[in-house]
Amino acid sequence: MNSGKSLDHLHESVATSQKTGWRKFFAFIGPAYLVSVGYMDPGNWATDLAGGAAFGYQLIWILLLSNLMAVLLQSLSARLGIVRRLDLAQVNRETYPPMVNVSLYVLAELAIAATDLAEVLGMAIGIKLLTGMPMMYGTVITVLDTFLFLLLQRYGIRKMEAFIILLVATIGFSFFIQLFIAKPDLSYAIKGFVPSKLSPEALYIAVGIIGATVMPHNLYLHSALVQTRKIDRNVSGIKKSIFYNFIDSVVALNAAFFVNAAILILAATAFYATGHKEVAKIEDAHALLAPLLGSKLAPVLFAIALIAAGQSSTVTGTLAGQIVMEGYLKLRLNPWIRRLITRLVAIIPAVLVIGLMGEDHVDALLIFSQVILSLQLGYAVIPLIHFVSDKNTMGEFAIGWKVKTLAWIVAAILVYLNGNLVFDFVVAFFHQSNNIFFKVGIVILVLLFMALLLYITIYPLLNAQKKKITDLHGEEIQLDWTYTEPVKRIAIAVDFSVSDQKLIKTAIAHAMQQIPGEKSNESEFIFIHVVESVTANYLLEASDDEESRKDKERLDNYTKALREKGYNAISAIGYQNRVKEIVRIVKEKDAQLLVMGAHKHKGWKDYFYGETIEAVRHNVSIPVLIVND
Repeated sequence: MNSGKSLDHLHESVATSQKTGWRKFFAFIGPAYLVSVGYMDPGNWATDLAGGAAFGYQLIWILLLSNLMAVLLQSLSARLGIVRRLDLAQVNRETYPPMVNVSLYVLAELAIAATDLAEVLGMAIGIKLLTGMPMMYGTVITVLDTFLFLLLQRYGIRKMEAFIILLVATIGFSFFIQLFIAKPDLSYAIKGFVPSKLSPEALYIAVGIIGATVMPHNLYLHSALVQTRKIDRNVSGIKKSIFYNFIDSVVALNAAFFVNAAILILAATAFYATGHKEVAKIEDAHALLAPLLGSKLAPVLFAIALIAAGQSSTVTGTLAGQIVMEGYLKLRLNPWIRRLITRLVAIIPAVLVIGLMGEDHVDALLIFSQVILSLQLGYAVIPLIHFVSDKNTMGEFAIGWKVKTLAWIVAAILVYLNGNLVFDFVVAFFHQSNNIFFKVGIVILVLLFMALLLYITIYPLLNAQKKKITDLHGEEIQLDWTYTEPVKRIAIAVDFSVSDQKLIKTAIAHAMQQIPGEKSNESEFIFIHVVESVTANYLLEASDDEESRKDKERLDNYTKALREKGYNAISAIGYQNRVKEIVRIVKEKDAQLLVMGAHKHKGWKDYFYGETIEAVRHNVSIPVLIVND
């Protein structure tokens, strides 16, 4: 069930209100670092390497420009989450018609799968470079980070942020050492910050750098992560939160800029300056570092940084997947299932390409993943700008006309550049394929994408005066406070542990309700126990082993003890499957309330010992009361 809160298990889990000074500032630090890893993932490395190898330091100013665009858009995303306490997917759902939201959801999922594909390939390349292991094995190994994500999520958002910051620091430190080994000419590097005229070839690489900078899933992610901070919901508190998160974004994204600039400068120093201008592949760059720099440490650090970049990006990609699914569909999956599905969707095409076509085609698959990302970007940026500009919902925190104008210019640039990348891809496809049906299908698909982009751009403008809907649960329900009949039949699932006493007392307390002007009601208590011995699993009611006899005896003792105290009590015993039997008995006895004890294990133990409560409550239509020890 979805509570309506973005990442509700982490929602407002970090207190900020009682903190002051530097402690308050550090309480807000974190969300932008989780976002920043998307700006230094393996998908960005290829354009940085190609730009540095082919054009030296000339394109550093393009990196800076793309970083400024990222700071603006991520700040807007954070503003939306802080003010509305909704993420981008949730606001889309309450703004656009259902069919449009389904389309936006599918595109968002494709973008997340494409992002994860880039991380899989990047990590597989990194593992191969570091260990010599074939890329196929490295690709399969990346499945294991599913369990790492599950572990991190159980420890809370602050531990997850600390882990990501550690990985970002690892990436930064690795490139700092490599730059120290390479000894770049900083005077030439500084000149690269000055905008210069670009040749057609340099412009193509520049388009790739800018186009791959802002990732759509980061806009969904940031709007949700800022909600992990519990803030004062007044004007002053919201303003402070916006300010601190802006600083967080600037610092974190500048760290990402440093990494990207370091990759470009390293390529310029090691390859451009030595005449190896054709280097564009990650593996080629790794192979040339040692002989060109005269150090065996540089390629090792390069591989470590690549693995860290891939690993950090997979964690944030999974969070974005949860946000998108819950926001658009109000559907929640177990985090490890969600992670496993996302990873398998990424691994399958990678394994097929490597297995059928060989490792030489991995770079083509990496480019394809970036095309999918490019295709989706406008569908996240345009709604975001509409939402943070809306004074009806954002109030005094809506962006002013200057920021709005700048945001629309950035959006237009990104949509144009990414659209141009997709156009080039389609043209190349047309030249390579002779199948008329594929060509017609591609044309129809492109027209549909254009129509959807036009619709989400115009629709909020046409519906600006519509009544604001902020409750994700629909119209407000008028509660009926008239008296209802007390619970007559209460089922108690017992396991003959010391916690049974608290279960029984809690059940009795819920039965002792008074009807005004009448006597106390006479509820019936139904003791339930399921025998799970080996014999009972096969013989069911006919079993007569020691465990079955003892369980029946103890259940009868519970029933007898309650009857002696003047209560109505009966017993019902089940066999074999704990969940199915509890559900069956509850329905057969027409129970109106089920009381169960919370199990004392969690995490991986659930998969060994079983998890009863969740399965039972999803299969009964009555209230389930969980009693903790």
